[in-house]
Amino acid sequence: MNDLKNKNIIVTGATGGIGNSIIKKLYDNGANILASGTKNEKLENLKKNFDNIKILKFDISDSSKIENFIEDASKELNGGLDCIVNNAGITQDNLAIRMSLDEWKKVIDINLTSTFLMCKFAIKKMLKNKKGKIVNITSIVGHSGNLGQSNYTASKAGIVAMSKSLAIEYAKKNINVNCISPGFIKTAMTDKIDDKFKDIIISKIPSARLGEPDDIANAVLFLASNQSDYINGETLHVNGGMYMA
Repeated sequence: MNDLKNKNIIVTGATGGIGNSIIKKLYDNGANILASGTKNEKLENLKKNFDNIKILKFDISDSSKIENFIEDASKELNGGLDCIVNNAGITQDNLAIRMSLDEWKKVIDINLTSTFLMCKFAIKKMLKNKKGKIVNITSIVGHSGNLGQSNYTASKAGIVAMSKSLAIEYAKKNINVNCISPGFIKTAMTDKIDDKFKDIIISKIPSARLGEPDDIANAVLFLASNQSDYINGETLHVNGGMYMA
């Protein structure tokens, strides 16, 4: 049983489709949750839907304030931090020869640098507790590449390599750092994809369907729980067989 009773968990990017499912799954399994995002209304809705959940508005692009965010979030959770789920991120697509330096830097800074800083300051908290779990959400395209997403794919591939290094550094401190790499999941983003293109995508998925946000949430639940204690530096691919590492 994936029992997270009394486990203090921060979830960034909590207000999107995948984030919502992660929150519900962790909540249903007893976790104390702090949900973070950039939209007040959606955060307030989460608070209405889940008793005792903590919310804290924060934009991870503000890298200079990440240490303070981790400190504030931990205080909201009564000083403890058992797990952080780094789910927040952005896309800013363009073909490589048309991609501006700003488009490149913005995606790398938010998706990779800010995720590193989230991990860094979360680890400092976890060292005091002598244990912890970090779950970083990457993407299938960080392994396969994708048209018009050289910035995004680089940021997601970077998260995988970074997570392996962090896992090596802190394994002896009982801190596990793992990734989840979603394939194409039913969200507001995939709803906007043209049906013809969506059919092409599905034709490349052995399971012959898009994934559900719950598929990602189930993977988060496993990696956040004690059942994954001997798994470290790994990437769990959740893509219906579209990409097999």
